[in-house]
Amino acid sequence: MMGTAPDPLLDALRACVGAPHVLAPDAPTAELEPYERDWRGRQRGRARAVVRPGSTAEVAAVVRACAAAGAAIVPQGGNTGLVLGGVPDSSGTEVLLCTRRLNRIRALDAANLTLTLEAGCVLQTAQQAAANAGLWLPLSLASEGSCTIGGNLATNAGGTQVLRFGNARDLCLGLEVVCPDGAIWNGLGGLRKDNTGYDLRHLYIGSEGTLGILTAATLKLQPQAAAQGCAWVGVPSLEAALALLALAQRQLGPGLSGFELMGQLALQLVAQHLPTLRPPLWQQWPYCVLIELSESAAPEQAHALVQTRLQALLQASLEQGCAGDAVLAETLAQAQRLWHIRECIPLAQAQEGLNAKHDISLPISRIPAFCAEAEALLAQALPGARLVNFGHLGDGNLHYNVQCPAGADAAAFLRQHEAHINALVFDCVQRHGGSISAEHGIGTLRAATLPRYKDAQALALMRQIKQALDPQGLLNPGRVLVRA
Repeated sequence: MMGTAPDPLLDALRACVGAPHVLAPDAPTAELEPYERDWRGRQRGRARAVVRPGSTAEVAAVVRACAAAGAAIVPQGGNTGLVLGGVPDSSGTEVLLCTRRLNRIRALDAANLTLTLEAGCVLQTAQQAAANAGLWLPLSLASEGSCTIGGNLATNAGGTQVLRFGNARDLCLGLEVVCPDGAIWNGLGGLRKDNTGYDLRHLYIGSEGTLGILTAATLKLQPQAAAQGCAWVGVPSLEAALALLALAQRQLGPGLSGFELMGQLALQLVAQHLPTLRPPLWQQWPYCVLIELSESAAPEQAHALVQTRLQALLQASLEQGCAGDAVLAETLAQAQRLWHIRECIPLAQAQEGLNAKHDISLPISRIPAFCAEAEALLAQALPGARLVNFGHLGDGNLHYNVQCPAGADAAAFLRQHEAHINALVFDCVQRHGGSISAEHGIGTLRAATLPRYKDAQALALMRQIKQALDPQGLLNPGRVLVRA
């Protein structure tokens, strides 16, 4: 029998990073699958090779070898993405470049409030490095124990602190990037002001690995809050939730660091699948809100001040009718438990079965009208379909997911209806002036859909940038922009 013809690119990659850090296509499935399959199990691709460089210089060498061979590269961090942007396709022609060995903390400058670290560093590790210095990295995601800084920046991740501190983009002061020809751009300066031309970091942040491979970043830190407190509030309607948000913004000012919305079905799934968590108030109210207040007063005063200010807010909200009932966390452990309930909604939903996920953003003022219209349209088109609606109300980002009718076959339901559900939801988002992707990105999952909802001139400019920076089209082809 004749064996498979040797692939000279594999030998070149082994020379770049060492043979133990290159997986060939004939490697055991158990070794390849964590890289080739997305974590939701929606796609299992096939890589020409999986390569795991351990330094920026090795990344550059890998990119040069792939460019010489005309091989496409798919960058991957923690493989926690939701839009199939970091796994290879089924062609067997794409090289998967995993950045997880680039995991070093390079520098922490306490006086400058900056942390410089490599792209494969896990977010939770970065948070801990800041905390060890008495500082705070205000980027918090449900996947923070496994997602990486490079992926966070490549997708411009959001999370629960966006209301006060912005997206990942707003926390980044500098980047190190390997360009499609293997050249290295070192833009890691921790400057807050640098008006010397185009701000290249903003070009790469959110580009999902299609313009360059992020290898390191300099992030902004904050002083640790002296105290944090939170309240869980049952509200009678979305309109009431917006009124509560406005009241919280007036009374709490910049200390308001979280304002999360959770629909009744989302919390029902938590109660059903994770019964030890016991979410409060969900049976009495159609929505619950989790409010977080951070206080920087002197430590001996901060906790009492947080509790006093939250109590005053809750009293005012009950008097004004924008809240029906509330639970105030008295201790840090109670606050962490409330946050854990919120963060476990995706896990509970996954245990309920496959669903059509929508990560959308809207002008905050349009959220009630959007939800009313979309719910009516879905009820008419798909009687019995269940809406799992939750998200970051404070910045207008909803995770508006559609679950199959109770007792139905979830996989069959998605095969038959997902395209129609997506069109219905996204058309409604567009009518209300929103975006079809708030923080998850486009990847391959939404690439074919994007032209229907993105301004044509914006897409033309994006294609020009892609062509200028990656003329061979080798970096994450087919992600964000469909292949020409």
